[in-house]
Amino acid sequence: FLSKISAASRIGWARDNFSKKLIMSTSFGIQSAVMLHMVTQKIPNIPIVFIDTGYLFEETYIFAKELTKTLNLNLYTYSSPILPIEQEKKYGKLWEQGLNGLNKYNYINKIEPMERAIKDLKAKAWLAGLRRQQSKTRKNLSILENQNQLVKIYPILDWDDHNIDKYLIDHNLPYHPLWYKGYVSVGDWHSSSPLKPNMNPEDTRFNGIKRECGLHLNF
Repeated sequence: FLSKISAASRIGWARDNFSKKLIMSTSFGIQSAVMLHMVTQKIPNIPIVFIDTGYLFEETYIFAKELTKTLNLNLYTYSSPILPIEQEKKYGKLWEQGLNGLNKYNYINKIEPMERAIKDLKAKAWLAGLRRQQSKTRKNLSILENQNQLVKIYPILDWDDHNIDKYLIDHNLPYHPLWYKGYVSVGDWHSSSPLKPNMNPEDTRFNGIKRECGLHLNF
């Protein structure tokens, strides 16, 4: 029935069914203000997990600070225990080492910190802002899924770019600053690029080698 109700109603359903066992993740990416606003309207004090790799754009840190203050977010920031400089000394620049390097990088900097957050917060369910329109890897997702014994809920999965634009305008919310410099998806500075002519949006991440960092796949 979740496919037949609104995004806000899906969030309400998640709140009613999982109560204090519910978390949300955010990357403070291009359109993150939509989910952050919509979810905190329904669940003001929900724990929001932000994975800080140490390689984010300066604009992302500024955007995160602004939204955290404006929306009064209950933010939990997690990072790898291995500092970026230590990683580079030990492994080199993993993001330049093909698919295997990227997978290792993502495990160290994203997956392991998220696993820790889930355990610390005793989460049973997880709200995330994935949309089918974003990539081939997401077009067959369901609004309700299971991942690593967690229930995943994607309230805006069926939204298109027009829905996103309208919500941001209606609620006077900002895009990420790099949107105005041609970025359609933003992660780490070394693995994100602006969208150029004849370029697929998916190719703007990880040099087109992959789309998913692994957070939304089975660990």
